[in-house]
Amino acid sequence: MGAPITHVEINTKESKKLQDFYSKLFDWHMDTNNPMGYAMVDTHAGKGIGAGIGQSQNGRNFVTFYVDVTDLEGTLKKAEGLGAKTVLKPTQTGPVTVAMFADPEGNVIGLAKGM
Repeated sequence: MGAPITHVEINTKESKKLQDFYSKLFDWHMDTNNPMGYAMVDTHAGKGIGAGIGQSQNGRNFVTFYVDVTDLEGTLKKAEGLGAKTVLKPTQTGPVTVAMFADPEGNVIGLAKGM
C-alpha cells in the first residue's frame, strides 16, 4: 500500500495576509494559537486532508504536501538516491516529526511521522 498524503502547507512571506485571504475565500477557520502564528486550517467540511499556512523561513513562497512515512531518514536516503536533495533533516514539531526534500525538479515535498 502506498504512503498517504496527510497535510498540505502554504508557506509565504506574508502569512497573515494569506490566512485572511483563504479564510474569506473558502470560509476556512484558522487556529494560530502557537508561538509562530502558524495557522492550522479547519475547513469544518468533514472530509479532505489537513492544511496549514505559515511564515516562510527562507523568504520564498511555496506550496507543499506532506506524506506520512514510518522511516524519515530511510525515505530521505531513498529520495536522494533517486536524485532529490534534503532540505530539512528530521525535526520534531510538537507531536509530529517532519523532514523535507527537493525533488529532481526543485519541488519541496514534506515527510511526516506521527500525523
